[in-house]
Amino acid sequence: MPKNPLKLYHQDFDKIYQMIVATQGSVFRQVNQQLISLYWKIGEYVSHRVTQDGWGMNIVEELSGYVQERHPTVKGFSARNIWRMKQFYETYIDHQKLPALLTEISWSNHLHILSKTKTIEEKAFYLNLAANHNYSERNFARIIDSGTYERTSIADKKLSAPLTEFPIDPKGVFKDSYVFEFLNLSEQHSEHDLRKSLINHLKKFLFELGPDFTLMGEEYPLQVGKKDFKVDLLMFHRGLNCMVAIELKSTEFHPSHLGQLQFYLEVLDRDIKKPHENPTIGILICKTKDEEVVKYATSRHASPTMIAEYETKLIKKSLLEQRLHEISQVLPWDQDEK
Repeated sequence: MPKNPLKLYHQDFDKIYQMIVATQGSVFRQVNQQLISLYWKIGEYVSHRVTQDGWGMNIVEELSGYVQERHPTVKGFSARNIWRMKQFYETYIDHQKLPALLTEISWSNHLHILSKTKTIEEKAFYLNLAANHNYSERNFARIIDSGTYERTSIADKKLSAPLTEFPIDPKGVFKDSYVFEFLNLSEQHSEHDLRKSLINHLKKFLFELGPDFTLMGEEYPLQVGKKDFKVDLLMFHRGLNCMVAIELKSTEFHPSHLGQLQFYLEVLDRDIKKPHENPTIGILICKTKDEEVVKYATSRHASPTMIAEYETKLIKKSLLEQRLHEISQVLPWDQDEK
């Protein structure tokens, strides 16, 4: 007889536990959907009263007091929050494709989107991101505060020709710059310091890379002939169904870096890639880059690669917005020249 007879029932216990967890998740989603729907209806009602009857903040404050007096245990109906419901309704009422996403997101994450984004395109980006991934409020706030929309949009506009022809559309996957504020690196850090710090903070690193990235190996070994080589970080992206080789440079981008990366991609595709997988993508993450040098270096590059910078501090959103605006104006002319 086993020392602990209860172990015989662990498989049954686990099935019951999984039922509880699944039901809790389902109940939470249903409650959240009902709550967001309620906030939408209240926002609609208040918006119409403001337009038709001249309601102002003073009446909304009286409404808030009335609700709390009638139902003291109910939370979330302060005058400020009711006014946000009005803003919530007015923001999305004219965008018919978005309301289906709204009930999939917590109210706290909605508030981050409403208060920290400007355009409807930016809002739609974060709505889709939040609806498809179960982010905590803290993590979701960091996604917005770090300018994920701007950094991703810039990368999408600068995809190299081989990436635009990739079997699966890579838009929305990569960033033009990566923010590693969580590393606490010294100003004079080396590539070894950078790589080791990223591995030591792997969870945060994967979070910054974005959904669907997994780590295959650090200093992933490659052998060609009698020579040994190492890829700094070898990742796999489930959505793109391909390996992603990341090379780190703690210096400014130099065209010679691309030759090394292209060599690694060739070896990975020949010797490591499985038949059902797409070609390997390479990312060169440098301390800084000169856009003109990058443009010339990648113009005839045949491999699906991208060049990105990294920052050790959060970038001001205003600066990222300016970069996105500038590249949106410049790129059409560059494309015409091609």
